Amino acid sequence: MSHKHIISSENKDTLLCKLQRRRFLQSLSAPALLALLPNIVHATSEKTLITKPIPGTGEQLPVIGMGTWITFNVSSDDTARNARTEVLKTFFELGGSMVDSSPMYGSAEDVMGYALKRLKSQGVKSGESLFATTKVWTRSDAEEQIANSYRLWGVSKFDLYQVHNLLNWRDHLETLQQLKQAGKIRYIGITTSHGRRHDDLEQIMKTQPIEFVQLTYNMQHRDVEQRLLPLAKEKGIAVIANRPLDGGRLFDHFENKPLPAWAAEIGCLNWSQFFLKFVVSHPAITCAIPATSQIAHMKENMGAARGVLPDQLTRVKMLKYIQNI
Repeated sequence: MSHKHIISSENKDTLLCKLQRRRFLQSLSAPALLALLPNIVHATSEKTLITKPIPGTGEQLPVIGMGTWITFNVSSDDTARNARTEVLKTFFELGGSMVDSSPMYGSAEDVMGYALKRLKSQGVKSGESLFATTKVWTRSDAEEQIANSYRLWGVSKFDLYQVHNLLNWRDHLETLQQLKQAGKIRYIGITTSHGRRHDDLEQIMKTQPIEFVQLTYNMQHRDVEQRLLPLAKEKGIAVIANRPLDGGRLFDHFENKPLPAWAAEIGCLNWSQFFLKFVVSHPAITCAIPATSQIAHMKENMGAARGVLPDQLTRVKMLKYIQNI
């Protein structure tokens, strides 16, 4: 998969959009305009990393994190492990924080521990910025699997522990609550992917004391906008968007198409940034976790955490653009 850096010329559309936006803003009352500001301005300069608060605590997280599904499942291949270490190093150098994994992802947790240890030996202070995130994924007792994740990562505390794909969620949430009370984890969450089990997830969000949910959200799959994202906003639950690039399928559809000229206005120099800025600009989304095995792609992804995020009018325009090309 490759990312294209192509800018088209649509000066008339750009001018029209600016005029429409100006009229829209002029029509708003002062309170309504102030309500929009958090969704328009997320950083003070192009060099400032865009962050959002975890609703329950106000702790700030960069809006772009890193997933490890498939990409870090490289077994014991030292060459591949060292390459993933460089990807992780780039992530940290560009201000990254949340790294998400799972026992489901083959050797990903083992490779993550290898990479963190290797970076430490190189003097890279990744531990200062790492927001370590993993999951429990088993039908049986979770204690052994959880202990193994601590061993593989080489960490004494996880920032976020999640129940993967709702598997045995009642028992596992109880276990995670105990670990939180013991000071072994900081936040508790639950996940789903590929648009599965949204009804069950909705009920859990309504009834359980969770601080994070992780779900699939991208420009092609937006079902969660109807119920789950408004509910997360209402309940004060942080939201992690998995598959924000639809597992790379978005590039298959659009990589040979031109970006609109106005994409540069929100700092999008490539399709990755266009797709990711759309995802993390939703008011309910806290961060997105694209996965990559390429340093160049990591740099593109992290570019989405710079500059400004699109406002609601621009989000509509972004959707309309991809629907018409």
